[in-house]
Amino acid sequence: MTVVDINAKIPNNVGLADDRRLQRALEGWQPKFIRWWEDMGPSAFQRNPVFLRTAISVGQEGWANFDHVEMPDYRWGIFLADQEPNRKIAFGDHKGEDAWQEVPGEYRSDLRRLIVVQGDTEPASVEQQRHLSLTAPSLYDMRNLFQVNVEEGRHLWAMVYLLHRYFGREGRDDADEMLMRHSGDEDNPRILGAFNEETPDWLSFFMFTYFTDRDGKYQLASLRESAFDPLSRTCDFMLKEEAYHMFVGATGVGRVVQRTLDLMREHDTDDVQPLGGLNLGLLQKYINFHYSVSLDLFGSETSTNAANYFGAGIKGRFQEERRNDDHQLKTVYRNVPHFDENGVGLREVTQLAALNETLRDDYAEDCQKGLDRWNRATADAGVDVTFTLPHAGFHRQVGTFRDAYISPTGQSISKSEWSGNVGRWLPTDADRAYVKSLMVGVTKLGEMAGWVAPPSRGIHQKPVEYDYVQL
Repeated sequence: MTVVDINAKIPNNVGLADDRRLQRALEGWQPKFIRWWEDMGPSAFQRNPVFLRTAISVGQEGWANFDHVEMPDYRWGIFLADQEPNRKIAFGDHKGEDAWQEVPGEYRSDLRRLIVVQGDTEPASVEQQRHLSLTAPSLYDMRNLFQVNVEEGRHLWAMVYLLHRYFGREGRDDADEMLMRHSGDEDNPRILGAFNEETPDWLSFFMFTYFTDRDGKYQLASLRESAFDPLSRTCDFMLKEEAYHMFVGATGVGRVVQRTLDLMREHDTDDVQPLGGLNLGLLQKYINFHYSVSLDLFGSETSTNAANYFGAGIKGRFQEERRNDDHQLKTVYRNVPHFDENGVGLREVTQLAALNETLRDDYAEDCQKGLDRWNRATADAGVDVTFTLPHAGFHRQVGTFRDAYISPTGQSISKSEWSGNVGRWLPTDADRAYVKSLMVGVTKLGEMAGWVAPPSRGIHQKPVEYDYVQL
């Protein structure tokens, strides 16, 4: 197991002390990061002690380190999973060769671009969520928000390390620019559209961490397969933290569903808005929005870039080595969604060309598992409501459906039909205003906002009413 220097100025397990030039460069970037965190990170409670988990090693035991920490003093660091001895490339044109410990010159530009795009999403989500602490539904939820935020900050450090260590001056410039772009900035926005959307309320936050962070899981998992071993090991460690972000989303939405069902039963009504709750139909609209926006993050149904990345060995499929095929995909075919003047259909392409769609399929299957849990809750409550994922063509801005009007059930409709029904399918201004009206911060120990149920248990064996954020 690699040794972690947890007491270094930049905690790491990459031997930073043995590379003085790299160490100086990263220590020069560190104060820029802290300034960004203080300016663009959480807008309140920066100097309140928060019960945070800090990684102190890359093994399982490294996740049990909890303590109250002021966020600017959080021990961000650089952690790579342990190196796999004699690791071989598992796919593409270089299948069977030794994994790369340095960047091959012919793939330098592509690898750098992938790292920059992934790295840019990490501070973006912190910026999107910076004001949410003011309206947290409980101290438990506020603490979870801050845990997600500091781990996104560490994920940024992971990508910045790779840029500094392997890409010279260009990489250092890229690292600086990731602190200059800002979510939603008209002049210098984040690279991917979904990371320029607002996260204005906690329902949106729970949906974001369920749907959009789940996209992050699949992107990181495909990069974990990379022939570039330092990137693979970096993503492997990041995935351990990403799992918690999805837990926050899955349990958060589940708690909202449960509170709505409780209000419906207690007051014998389907409309809980007069009671300060969130109607099940409104939750479906938010599912439709966040799922469709997240689908766009996977790109077009067919992609030459994705095929080239796969052929080069720099980005694979989700759980590549478990797949029972030749791992080159040049003569294997599949159908992908297609839209033209005849409506919604399918067309056959090579698996190599359809890598984005394959990853999107894996993602959709995973998303459905959460809906299945929420639907069991409605069924157990005797409520005849079933949450569904909308059709892959619904509300899309990328790919074959970007100029189409597709209903949630997959029918091609006219622009006028879309305009007449979109308020039933996606959150309206009135819906968002109502949700925002419920966003009143709750900071008393053990108390919970009226629109969300308490969690079933606290953090790290602490009770729900524990002082997760010391006020």
